[in-house]
Amino acid sequence: MDKLTVSPSPHLHSKASTTSIMRDVVIALSPTILVSILFYGWSEILVLAVSSVSCVLLEWLIAKYLMKRPELFSGWSALVTGLLLAMNLPSSTPWWIVVVGAIVAIGIAKMSFGGLGQNIFNPAITARVFLLISFPVQMTNWSVPDGFIGGVDAVSGATPLGIIKEGLKAGQSISEVLSANGMDARMLLRDIGGSGGEISALALVAGFIYLLVRKVVKPWIPISIIATIAVISAIFSGIDPEHFTGPNFNIMTGGVLLGALFMATDYVTSPMSNWGGVIFGVGIGLIVMMIRYFGSYPEGMSFAILIMNCFVPLINRAFHQKKYGRA
Repeated sequence: MDKLTVSPSPHLHSKASTTSIMRDVVIALSPTILVSILFYGWSEILVLAVSSVSCVLLEWLIAKYLMKRPELFSGWSALVTGLLLAMNLPSSTPWWIVVVGAIVAIGIAKMSFGGLGQNIFNPAITARVFLLISFPVQMTNWSVPDGFIGGVDAVSGATPLGIIKEGLKAGQSISEVLSANGMDARMLLRDIGGSGGEISALALVAGFIYLLVRKVVKPWIPISIIATIAVISAIFSGIDPEHFTGPNFNIMTGGVLLGALFMATDYVTSPMSNWGGVIFGVGIGLIVMMIRYFGSYPEGMSFAILIMNCFVPLINRAFHQKKYGRA
């Protein structure tokens, strides 16, 4: 006689599943992936392919042969991790570094905790930070977008955040750095340098709108992150606009939109309640701006998300969703 696992009522049924949710995330990432390929060409395709294949293959091998639990393999989830990892890497990243990132993301950050739903830290961000610390030269080698779209004028060697940081260290003002490097509102259409996930703010927003329409994610975490960054940067730039960048620059550059819209909203590593998500987002936004303004790194999104991942269990204990059937 087959054994049945019965849980207490109420039993709520939904058409959503892990597979369908992860498939929707892949679809939502498609505009950004397409734009990154158009701008960075074959090198971006190689990074995407190596990262995706490595993550899916590694998860299958670990689940089947190391853990002896093939049911833990989630192909679409591993694919999402691979795509997000690739979106966080320069298009010039050597293939073997991408493979190392996949090993860290799947083998260490995900499967060592027991697989999907058990990991504490976002796998793709964990791998990105590991690679940044281990291979700083390759991870900050930002090449000029020179793909299938010709005639792109972009900055080589540094992202806008890096350019600002270096300019301030050299004694230049914000306005001098911006005018000298041609950085303006065009960043809404594409970033200047950076990883594949930073190339187009519009593509990221379009993908996130798809997730909202499909009710895959809620907007509270991204809104709280972006609002916190906007408020803090508005205060600092209002006090000293020549030494602190403003809201538009801080939201449109770096990994803010990719992190806020697609990585901080990860089901497993973000709070379960709406108010918990707001606290989570405010914490990320605050840490990002403190690192950008006062830290040695020009970017702080990955570090901020990992730090706030540590607080998710405490946030979940402090903030609860209303129990079913209660007003």
